[in-house]
Amino acid sequence: MNHNALYWIWLAGRPGLGPINCRRLLEQFGSAEAVFEADAEALTRAGVTPAAGKVLADKDLTAARAVLEACRTAGIRTLTLKDPAYPNRLRQIVDAPVVLYCGGSLPEQDSRPCIGLVGSRKADEAGLAAARRLGWQIAGCGGVVVTGMAKGVDAMAARGALEQGGTVIGVLGCGIDVVYPRENAALLRQVREQGCLLSEYPPGTKPNARHFPARNRIISALSDGVVVVQATAASGALITARWAADQGRDVFAVPGPAEAPLSRGCNQLLREGAILTESGWDVLREYEYRYPTAVREYHGRPPAAELSPALKPEPQGRSVPQSKPVPAPRQEARRAPDLSGFSPDQQTILRALEAGPMQLDELIHRTGLPAARILPQLTLLQMKKTIACQPGKRYSILKP
Repeated sequence: MNHNALYWIWLAGRPGLGPINCRRLLEQFGSAEAVFEADAEALTRAGVTPAAGKVLADKDLTAARAVLEACRTAGIRTLTLKDPAYPNRLRQIVDAPVVLYCGGSLPEQDSRPCIGLVGSRKADEAGLAAARRLGWQIAGCGGVVVTGMAKGVDAMAARGALEQGGTVIGVLGCGIDVVYPRENAALLRQVREQGCLLSEYPPGTKPNARHFPARNRIISALSDGVVVVQATAASGALITARWAADQGRDVFAVPGPAEAPLSRGCNQLLREGAILTESGWDVLREYEYRYPTAVREYHGRPPAAELSPALKPEPQGRSVPQSKPVPAPRQEARRAPDLSGFSPDQQTILRALEAGPMQLDELIHRTGLPAARILPQLTLLQMKKTIACQPGKRYSILKP
C-alpha cells in the first residue's frame, strides 16, 4: 500500500475544500501527511478557517484506504501533485487536481503536441464526420488527442485518432472504473489500451452534472490548443473553450452555416478571435516550431465507415446538464442589481464585483469559491446580461 498516496487521497476527499484550498495547505505544511498530522492549533496558526479546520479534524483514513484498494484491484494509478509523472501542463494551473487517477499509459506530453477536441453531444452527421476526420488527421500529424469521451463529437474524435493508430487521453467526469456513457464501453476500453483515461474522481464515483464543467478545465489544461467542432450557443464545449482561453491555450473552431443552431457556438468563437480550422494540419501547423521532431504535415482522410448506434446523432434525448455559456458582451459597468433573483453563489460573485472589475484569480480569492464552481456561474451571469468580461479578462457588472 502506498502510504504517501493515502494521505493525498484523504486530503483530496475533504468535503468543501476544493483543489485551490488543498494546494494552499500543501504549500503551508509541505506535504499531505503534514496536513493530516496538523492539530487544531497548527491549523489556526496557518490561517485555516473554523469550517475547514473542522473538516481537517477528521483523521479517519478508512475511505482513503478503500480508494487505494479499489485502485489496486482495477489497475488504476494514483498521481499526486508532487509525483514526477503528474502532467506538467496540468500542474501549472491554480486549481490542478490534488490527486489524478490514471488508467492506461499516460503519453509523454512535453515532446508532443496535445490537442483538445470537443463539441456537441448531439452533433449531426456532418459534425460527427468532421470530428472523426480531425481526430484521424491530428493523430496523423503527430498529435495526441485529448477529449471528454462524451457522446457525439468527443467519441468520434477519439475513434478517428484510434483508427489512425494514434494516442488518446480521455478525461472523465466519473471514476475510471465507471462506464459512462454505457454505449462507449468498447471505446473507453480501447482508449485505455492505446492511451489513457484520467479522472480527478476516485474509483466508483458516478457521473454528476457538477463534475463536467470541472472536468473541462483538465481537458484544456492538458492541451496546447482546444478545437471546438459543432456547438450551440449553450454548449458545454464552450466552457472548455473558455477554460482554454483563461489558461493561455489556443482556441480553434470549425465554421458552419450561419443559420444552423449547431454552428452558433463555433461561429461566435471565430468572431471573438478563435483560429479557423478545417483540417488537422490547420491545427498542428501552429505547433510545428514548438515540436519540430514530432509534427509532420498530413492531409489524409479516414475511410468511409458506418456509424455504430452508440455514435449516431440522437434526434432527441436527455444528457447530463451542463452550465450554459454565452459570449461575453463588452459594456460599461454599473452597480449590482437587486440580488433576490440570483443563486447564493451568484450573489457572492456580484457582491465581490461591486468593488470593481476583477480577473478570475482575484474573484476566486475574494469569494472563496473554487474555480470549478465560479466559472459556470460567471457564464450564467453573462447569459443574464448581469456581468461582462472586459478586455484583459476582467469581469464587471453591466450597466442597464
